[in-house]
Amino acid sequence: MEAWFALLVGIFFTVAVYLLLSKYIIRVLLGVAILGNAVNLLIFAGGRLTRGVPPVIAGDQDAIVGPAANALPQALILTAIVISFSFFAFLLVLAWRAYEALQTDNTDEMRVAEPKDEPAPPLGY
Repeated sequence: MEAWFALLVGIFFTVAVYLLLSKYIIRVLLGVAILGNAVNLLIFAGGRLTRGVPPVIAGDQDAIVGPAANALPQALILTAIVISFSFFAFLLVLAWRAYEALQTDNTDEMRVAEPKDEPAPPLGY
């Protein structure tokens, strides 16, 4: 089971990096969302995958006896989901404002600071 999760995390990271290197803002946003999911799966897989074992201590015991799920990665993932959703919403608003102002989602065409009519700056000394 953990080998499949490791493979899935690797695929998610690969797809996320590919999308982040794109020149279109929409693809970059999708890459950020997939990267957040990849990190969440990585944290989840790092916390030992146990099926059907709750992360709680029975009422008549002082410590966990036997196998149990680790509650810390689950809490970290819940926090990371909230943070990644708010970060994605913020980036989505920024991308929408940039599209409204520049009428393009291509980063090569977003040349507000570098007008097209002027010559390129020198590339060396």
